[in-house]
Amino acid sequence: MKILVVDDERDVQVLFQQRFRKEIRNGQLDFHFAFSGEEALEVMNAMAQKAVLILSDINMPGMTGLELLEKIRREYDKPPPVVMMITAYGDEQNRSAANRLGADDFLTKPLDFNLLKEKLTTLE
Repeated sequence: MKILVVDDERDVQVLFQQRFRKEIRNGQLDFHFAFSGEEALEVMNAMAQKAVLILSDINMPGMTGLELLEKIRREYDKPPPVVMMITAYGDEQNRSAANRLGADDFLTKPLDFNLLKEKLTTLE
């Protein structure tokens, strides 16, 4: 499964690669990383929209995760990727905006990687 992780914190890449080492090694998961909303759109175009799942931080400089979600839902619909929004702030305003814009799930930081792994197995 191709997964695009979008977060302005670059250490997220190492964290995901460590936590999903086995799944990456056996070819079960193929992670791609973007460090801004704008870069995420470039990566999606380079991947020919083959991302099955997008994990996006909400609070990023430039294009926010909510703005990215809105663009994804408007422009990438064949087939539509699953989009899970991630934020350090579990406030109701972000959750409701993410739901209204079509987010499939909403996760809070620090990520519970065991829970995320469970969610990923339901998508395979």
